[in-house]
Amino acid sequence: MAAPRRDTRGIVDATELFARVRFRRHEPAPPLRPYLEHYWLIDWDLPQPYASHVVPHPSVNVVFQRYETQDPAGFGEVAGIGLGLFTQKLEGKGRVCGIQFRPGGFRPFAPDRPLTTLTGQRLRLPEVFPGSEGAVAAVLDPDDEQARVAALDTFLLDLAPRPDPQADLAMALVDRIRADRTIRHVGDFARTEGMTVRALQRLFAAYVGVGPKWIILRYRIHEALERAETSHTVDWAGLAADLGYADQAHLVRGFTATVGVPPTAYANGHHPS
Repeated sequence: MAAPRRDTRGIVDATELFARVRFRRHEPAPPLRPYLEHYWLIDWDLPQPYASHVVPHPSVNVVFQRYETQDPAGFGEVAGIGLGLFTQKLEGKGRVCGIQFRPGGFRPFAPDRPLTTLTGQRLRLPEVFPGSEGAVAAVLDPDDEQARVAALDTFLLDLAPRPDPQADLAMALVDRIRADRTIRHVGDFARTEGMTVRALQRLFAAYVGVGPKWIILRYRIHEALERAETSHTVDWAGLAADLGYADQAHLVRGFTATVGVPPTAYANGHHPS
């Protein structure tokens, strides 16, 4: 695994979010790196409420969170892949410590749970990992963030992930989709990988939680969102062609349905409220 990503893909109005919260990413311990994207830590102390928005990655997250005015003891949950725009209201003072798994990387920690059973779900941590209640305080209590990272390492290492060649295959296939914009059709991709479409779909259902077509479309939206975030002069027709859309109208419809506003409006500063 390389160092944690520095891009803002998936974060809606990243500039505004980073102006209001402290957001950091950290690497996990070496034995965990094959399975994880990174840890992500957020702390805030806000005079006024703020709603953050994220277009989710095709990843499971384990999230330890404390909202001091609502749940000062804190709690942990397993968040399956979110299919729509995720909105979280932040107010007062709080802290979140999250684990973002690579697509396909969660299954070795929960080998008896097909990932489709988590898609669109947010389950309290003990429902997925019985006996994990003590991890909440261990992760959230330290003020030193390296101690929080160490507690996340301990939590995951204690779960003793099992090596699984099918998980390795799923992670590799999703990485190829993310890196190669020429992958546009599931049938072509399956043939290139020496698989049938049905076998590819079964693998993704069990180990990722969504199908390969959904992932292709989601990564397109992530790239379009990042372009809109960083430039007011995007050639939307050209970008639509680059991303494999039939035309600009298809890109606009997909972006608007996912983010909540059209891409040109987003680029001009109109964001979901």
